Amino acid sequence: MQLLLAGELEPGELRRWQSALGAALASALPAARWCTREDVDRGRVDAAAVQAAIVANPPPGSLRGLPNLRLIQSLWAGVDRLLADPTLPAGVPVARMVDPAMSAAMAETALWAVLALHRGFFAYQRRQREGVWRQHRQRRADEVRVLVLGQGAMGAAAGARLAAQGYAVEGWRRDGSPLAPRLAAAEIVVNLLPLTPATRGLLDAAFFAALPAGASVVNLARGAHVVDADLLAALDRGHLRHAVLDVFHVEPLPAGHPYWAHPRVTVLPHAAALTDERSAAAVVAANLRALHEGAPLAHLVQRERQY
Repeated sequence: MQLLLAGELEPGELRRWQSALGAALASALPAARWCTREDVDRGRVDAAAVQAAIVANPPPGSLRGLPNLRLIQSLWAGVDRLLADPTLPAGVPVARMVDPAMSAAMAETALWAVLALHRGFFAYQRRQREGVWRQHRQRRADEVRVLVLGQGAMGAAAGARLAAQGYAVEGWRRDGSPLAPRLAAAEIVVNLLPLTPATRGLLDAAFFAALPAGASVVNLARGAHVVDADLLAALDRGHLRHAVLDVFHVEPLPAGHPYWAHPRVTVLPHAAALTDERSAAAVVAANLRALHEGAPLAHLVQRERQY
């Protein structure tokens, strides 16, 4: 099987993926062969031979002109950028990355953020800089109500980890019950929704106003879920206590952005759950073997729903 590897990968990152995928495919699909878009464009590989594309946010047009393409396998969990490519071949199945190791890492970050908010550790950090020694009341985990937005693999893993720690956890999905009543009862909101036209800008002024005073927000999904000006306004007027943000409209977060210096914002460099090439390569290899054998493919994207 001829495979195309395409995407925004730095040389070192590309070598790690090639090594991990090569090892995973050595037993799952030993006849697999790799090529790049340059190999196809320069005629070193026949475009008609490419049956599957392994992609990591490939530049628009990277998958054009592959008449026998049968699968587009993403190396990332989010596929919003991939689906936004107007040249993406119609009718070809798209599979997103659902990696248990990544879900576990995301659950760890969600737990860290909720625990830090619950126990006031971000406030203690501010007091350290101010030279202030003052304790505050310590509450039990079961007194803290956490709402997890998104009930896919990562949302479910995060909710389970938080519940195991004793938090009062509720989950919400886009096609589930009304959101406003859930927000009114939430002290901490963890966002792990997919980015779709329906969820873009969901965390806006109305969303924040629906939360009780003193609530906090943890965004581990996509920067475009948040209306930045509305979040900053809710923090500045004291309605929201704190925001933990891992994702942004523009990445890296530009120098001088208000988030960098805001005393009630914690910035992470899109590091909540980095892809582990070893475990992700095994997921890719399993799907490619299923394609080769005519078996059902896993984690297929519903294009009309954008995830």
